[in-house]
Amino acid sequence: MLAKLPKTLKTLNLIPVKKQNLLLFTQIHSSSEYIDDDPPFSPKRQKPQNPRTQQNPPVPSSNTNKLPLKSDLPFDFKYSYSENNPAVEPIGFREPKRFSPFGPGRLDRKWTGTTALAPKEVDRVRFEEERNRVLGDPLTEEEIAELVERYRHSDCARQINLGKWGVTHNMLDDLHNHWKRAEAVRIKCLGVPTLDMDNVCFHLEEKSGGKIIYRNINILLLYRGRNYDPKDRPVIPLMLWRPYAPIYPKVVKNVADGLTFEETKEMRNRGLHSPPLMKLTRNGVYVNVVAKVREAFKTEEVVRLDCSHVGTNDCKKIGVKLRDLVPCVPILFKDEQIILWRGKEQAMDSDPLIDPTNP
Repeated sequence: MLAKLPKTLKTLNLIPVKKQNLLLFTQIHSSSEYIDDDPPFSPKRQKPQNPRTQQNPPVPSSNTNKLPLKSDLPFDFKYSYSENNPAVEPIGFREPKRFSPFGPGRLDRKWTGTTALAPKEVDRVRFEEERNRVLGDPLTEEEIAELVERYRHSDCARQINLGKWGVTHNMLDDLHNHWKRAEAVRIKCLGVPTLDMDNVCFHLEEKSGGKIIYRNINILLLYRGRNYDPKDRPVIPLMLWRPYAPIYPKVVKNVADGLTFEETKEMRNRGLHSPPLMKLTRNGVYVNVVAKVREAFKTEEVVRLDCSHVGTNDCKKIGVKLRDLVPCVPILFKDEQIILWRGKEQAMDSDPLIDPTNP
């Protein structure tokens, strides 16, 4: 006989995984223990907003300067004091004169395009007397030596860098800010202004009211004075931006004064092919350039200065300063090379004198 087949086993109907998770989730939600739980992704409970209390408006302080600002300084305000020649008038402007760099309505002086004119009723005598009072008695040698030893080193925190724009207007405010906590300020001069350090020292003393107590090549120490009080510092309105430089007459003429066109062309070619007297670097120290050019003109008629990587604008500024300091005649600016001619008068002075008694 055939064996009986085993009865088929009934399989359990398993709940799918998704339905099982959903069932577990509903059971947890229905339990009373879930009330104190804070599951993830639950909406944040909004805190009741308290009504804002009305704050008192700020009381305006009496120390705030009212506009327009009024300054008692007796000189005209310029962007740069040491790098502008007041004897040379500009022939044009690159921006309208009505745009004052001090901002609209912030200064009671009229802006002319290059300067903010000082009022005529300023008493210069009273200003000099006040400056002498602040400086007080001259410093002794021991006091000067102590200040120099404290502030002359390169790691001095009270330092101002003077660059190609020279003594600027906003630098005066920086000086007084340093003088709040220090008796002297270290000034490091670089670039074009170092050609005439006497001019830099003059404007620093005149415009700030301080005194130069140390000078070594391009390093200066400016002393504030014995009776200096930071609370009585002068009002110095700040320039908000640097104004565009005006347009001045050309420095180099097509034909140099005292020469013909052919002679000028010959001088330029001779200068370009001559060895350079000096090689100037960008933002370097040019203290000895004037003396070397004067010495070279005793034997040479044309001198070339190699100003590679100095910049076209700085080359022209160097040529203008050398024209006034040496004096000489710039005849060419090309490929950052400066060609200087000593001029007719220098040529006559360099000739040996003839003794009239000798036949």
